Amino acid sequence: MGSRVRFLRRLLGDRTPAGFPGTLDPGEDVVDSAPVDGGGHLVVTALGLWIPDGDGTRRVGWHLVGKAAWADGVFTLTESAETGTAGSAVVLADLPPVRFRLPAPGKVPHHVRLRVDGSVRSRHRQEIGAGGAWFVQRKVPGRDGTVLQVRPDPGTDTALVEAIAEQAAAKLVNPAE
Repeated sequence: MGSRVRFLRRLLGDRTPAGFPGTLDPGEDVVDSAPVDGGGHLVVTALGLWIPDGDGTRRVGWHLVGKAAWADGVFTLTESAETGTAGSAVVLADLPPVRFRLPAPGKVPHHVRLRVDGSVRSRHRQEIGAGGAWFVQRKVPGRDGTVLQVRPDPGTDTALVEAIAEQAAAKLVNPAE
């Protein structure tokens, strides 16, 4: 990319870091970014958080950020994986946390918090037997409406959680039932 293009991007507000290997969707502007020790960047957009992944980068949609924490120069991301459905509800499981040391975080942790919190429309914790589950209505970036997500605690009866989630999702679609 020539110096003229880089200048225009800075002038017009493009905050895409130099050498960013991801492919942004049309209209997916970079809100902020921070370099990661060891290479790559955390990149915040309206659609998700781009993270270094192997030799490239990938986007984690805001609706799949289970947890995000910032402490002592380290950003910790717990991504949720969609493991199934229960009616129109989506069943999630947390992946192992990944940690990124950010020598110059700027406002990336703040922007992540705003985006994750902004994706949540409602949340409810339900104790089920010796465990429990979180039921969360979230906005999915780039789509209209919300989705009901359920994240059972490890060891909780998944079939029971899925049955409850299926009934809850049906009531959200048809509240008169």
